[in-house]
Amino acid sequence: MSENVKDTQRAFAAAKAILDGRDPVEERSAVLVTTEHAITAVLLACMDSDPRKAALMLNEGLVQGIEQRLSYYAAGGNRE
Repeated sequence: MSENVKDTQRAFAAAKAILDGRDPVEERSAVLVTTEHAITAVLLACMDSDPRKAALMLNEGLVQGIEQRLSYYAAGGNRE
């Protein structure tokens, strides 16, 4: 199995865990708070618990990557 497929499976597993049976539209605020917690935890883990480095990674890498994925999705890209 390719790393891309594994990454997709990991992303869906994370989304399922974050949603935890909640309606993502009706309980949007709670879902987004959990998402913020998860992203913060991952950034801190990747940046050796340094909040400054984690903030830099968020602003210089993660935001642009998410924007690109959303643009790809909006253009009719892979929706799996």
